[in-house]
Amino acid sequence: MTPMNPEIENKIRASFDAQSMMTSIGAELKTVQSGNVVITSPVLEGFRQQQDFAHGGLIFTLGDSAAGYAALSVMPLDMEVMTVELKINIMAPAPASGMLIAQGKVLKPGRRLVIVASEVWCEDTDGHRVQVAALQGTMIPVNP
Repeated sequence: MTPMNPEIENKIRASFDAQSMMTSIGAELKTVQSGNVVITSPVLEGFRQQQDFAHGGLIFTLGDSAAGYAALSVMPLDMEVMTVELKINIMAPAPASGMLIAQGKVLKPGRRLVIVASEVWCEDTDGHRVQVAALQGTMIPVNP
């Protein structure tokens, strides 16, 4: 992958800030690098399932956004990306007291398709991390 245009980070941060979904879940965009993005989110009360773990939809949302922004980080400045397909394996429950950390990465950039993956981890108050999900999918570049 080629080095990221510095303007792309600004574009990604502005896009992230414009997403009401990310605001609703309390997510923060932590890292933006070429082909690699990290997003964190607490497990807020409104996004838990009946057993008081993070809802799978919350986990998927974070993984999708991290992968999508990783894909966007390797695109020309005038392009956007959209998810074509994304598969998730939930590997462990994420306790409500934990912080979710989603790391998206580009596996193979392309002009027509971008193959992506993301891992979602849950970190407890002692800093211990457990991987709760693995996602892999495809993003497509689009003209806005």
